[in-house]
Amino acid sequence: MNLNLIKNIGPKTEKILNKINIFSVEDLVTYYPYRYNVIKFININDANESDICYVLATVLSVVKISFIKKNFNRLDFIAANNNISFKVTIFNRAFLKNNLYVNRKIVLIGKYNKIKNIFIANDIKFNVEDGTIEPIYHLTEGLKNSNLRKLINESLKLKYKVYDYVPDIFNDKYNFINKDKAIELIHNPNSISDIKSSKLKLIYEELFLYMFKINYLKLLNKKSNGIKKIFDENILNEFLNSLSFKLTLDQELVIKEILNDMKSSNRMNRLVLGDVGSGKTIVAIVAIFTNYLSSYQATFMAPTEILAKQHYETIKNYFEPYNIKIALLTGSTTKKNKEKIYEELESGQIDLLIGTHSLLNEHVIFKNLGLVITDEQHRFGVNQRNLLQNKDNKKESDVLYLSATPIPRTYALTIYGDLDLSQIKTKPNIRKEVITKVVLEKNIKEVLLKIYEELKLGHQIFVVSPLIEQNDEINLNSVYELKEKLSNAFNNDLINIEILHGKLNAKEKDKLMLDFKKGVIKILISTTVIEVGIDIPKASMIVIFNAERFGLATLHQLRGRVGRSDIQSYCYLVTNNEDNARLKVMEESNDGFYISEKDFEQRGQGDLFGVKQSGDMTFKIADLKKDYKILLQAKTDSEIYIKKSLFKGNCLYEEEIEKINFLD
Repeated sequence: MNLNLIKNIGPKTEKILNKINIFSVEDLVTYYPYRYNVIKFININDANESDICYVLATVLSVVKISFIKKNFNRLDFIAANNNISFKVTIFNRAFLKNNLYVNRKIVLIGKYNKIKNIFIANDIKFNVEDGTIEPIYHLTEGLKNSNLRKLINESLKLKYKVYDYVPDIFNDKYNFINKDKAIELIHNPNSISDIKSSKLKLIYEELFLYMFKINYLKLLNKKSNGIKKIFDENILNEFLNSLSFKLTLDQELVIKEILNDMKSSNRMNRLVLGDVGSGKTIVAIVAIFTNYLSSYQATFMAPTEILAKQHYETIKNYFEPYNIKIALLTGSTTKKNKEKIYEELESGQIDLLIGTHSLLNEHVIFKNLGLVITDEQHRFGVNQRNLLQNKDNKKESDVLYLSATPIPRTYALTIYGDLDLSQIKTKPNIRKEVITKVVLEKNIKEVLLKIYEELKLGHQIFVVSPLIEQNDEINLNSVYELKEKLSNAFNNDLINIEILHGKLNAKEKDKLMLDFKKGVIKILISTTVIEVGIDIPKASMIVIFNAERFGLATLHQLRGRVGRSDIQSYCYLVTNNEDNARLKVMEESNDGFYISEKDFEQRGQGDLFGVKQSGDMTFKIADLKKDYKILLQAKTDSEIYIKKSLFKGNCLYEEEIEKINFLD
């Protein structure tokens, strides 16, 4: 059903919705909230300085607006609650000025500093009742949460059609509510119970479908033929002996597993899980070189342009003594160069093509593709990760996936059940372990002194703020606040401090990262977009604010941005929480697999109203960590369903496969 059938959706709004993969009414109604705000009003005198609170207040003064710089403004006014007057400050809300007239009742959302008598508001709402449950959605530039809610509710009035992928046998077994009811309640819950029942149905459905795909792909992989690679092992050994460092035992074992796969007539379908800095890239390079010696082309896909460029430069250096032609294809590649790459690729002149999602372009055609490598594969869904290998029309190319997200082995065997699994746990000896320390925010002076020491040594600093959403102004304010505080702490004329966040376009992000790599920027304040990024050898310290808001695995990934050279590096986890038992795990160990086990144990079902962590597969509502028990049940159920319902001898029922439609 087309989006233009919905009231208030014109070409401009439709284009914005397309950015978040909403192309139809069905897409819109199945665009689920990622968390909820339960609005409970408190009196201002009961506000805890460290907690975000909701305060029903009355505007007492005319609003003053200050324009700090382009696209950054500030509103100040006096308000009152419970006969207490206080100053209110809010950033980037100039458009609210006319609505904030004297004597108007408003709801302030933010933190109150009793000593300064200032309420720093993250948001201001009007006509909101106490006890309201407000769904919060992932957004994009030009789209507000309130507007998206209106569009979704308009869609719910239409006769849209969504298919229930849960077989009746399991709907009955678990007493799930029906799909239509679940969709209605997920967007408009009247109680916590409504959220739980709707989430349970929709999460199970998503995980059942995912495990069905995994189990079916496993069956296909067993039947798939590969290309038996024939190569001169003496030349390969010469290459390995020419390396300027000694491979770790784990690297040697994984390389052996990969070479055995490539020598086999079966298609390689292997995932290499390696901790941050464990040396996965050299393993991939050995596979590429082996593939080249076998006279086949290879392709290497990375999730970001920055990472693709880094791989390009690194691999080029390794292959400099050999006649291996390498090309780089990204979104910023000029049209002329793209056309040249397409031509040389199809004619077989290019041996290795490195790039981003641009590699999935229909014009990318290989002459004899023999190896497909996907880096940070957890950022691509089940269907996405199959698109590139299908560039080989015969579907015989070996496939190698790399991931720097260490996860428990049993967990990996479940969610990546269609793949053979290799792990690299040991790290090269040249790198020193990052010293990690948990610090209460009230003791921030200790952190600032350490930053100053590192800057004097000519080193660089990462500072991370918990921006979760691209258009989340609440968190965006904290990024600018951090810059203001650090600029006050250090002389900004001498110390170049810049901000990197999700609202910047790709070119702006790339320029900032390049300037940081060159040393032009000394302190880079960023969001988790630097979780996977280019190596900055002189970055010796990372400071993560509100560390309690992140999962341990995410903190470990962020910590991996430093310690990329032989410089002693440091990670400071800044928090307001006095109970730091969970964060102390980061002080205990630099072992990502150990940390992931602890993260998995501690998070359990997670916080229903908590912050959604990034990192795993892309799902609309399910979280593979929080919903692991449901995942295991869905795995078992999907296996039963395939065995009993889809198979008769060795033949699949075509109508059932079409209904599941899992290879889109």
